[in-house]
Amino acid sequence: MAVRASTEEKLLDAAEALLFTRGIAATPVDEILARAGVSTATLYRAYPSKEALVAAALGRRHRGWLATWEAAVERAPHDRGRLLAVFDALDDFRGRPEGARWCAFLATAAEYVDPPDEVAAAVRLDTDTLRSRLRELASLVVGGEGRARDRAAGDLAERLLLVVSGDLAMRLRAPVPSPVADTRVARSVAEALVDQAVAGSTGRG
Repeated sequence: MAVRASTEEKLLDAAEALLFTRGIAATPVDEILARAGVSTATLYRAYPSKEALVAAALGRRHRGWLATWEAAVERAPHDRGRLLAVFDALDDFRGRPEGARWCAFLATAAEYVDPPDEVAAAVRLDTDTLRSRLRELASLVVGGEGRARDRAAGDLAERLLLVVSGDLAMRLRAPVPSPVADTRVARSVAEALVDQAVAGSTGRG
């Protein structure tokens, strides 16, 4: 029997608040239940395992992140700004109440040597979406045609994905007083990479 949507939201809220700040292994299911105010039987009616709950929490977080990113893209005035809007989105997402110290997907990937299928799929979806969306936006910025353009866009997307991942990871290594200032460092690196890719693809420079 399915649980109420409101009960499921309580479970996911509790999971996000605990799993992605304290850690998955360090958070007993009992603590999640206590915070959510639901019973063990209710949890397992919604999710057959702790790992399924982790995957569901990641899935909801992924959808929230995508909505934040798309809103930032829509606000950008031009194609270059739309490509770099990922950094505006990172700032926006970090300011949300459910914003964690660093990336929940990186945290989850770091906890498992051999992740369960549903958890691996949730992490892979986030990575694949970042890569494909960055590549799509990069294709609007780089010059050239056909395969050359696709290759240039793909190369730029991979570089930007590395910058984004590094920015997220640095928040765990050395959290700074101003997340926005931290993101500006990553943005400046990304801007240089974009300018280099554009110049290379159009034969300038």
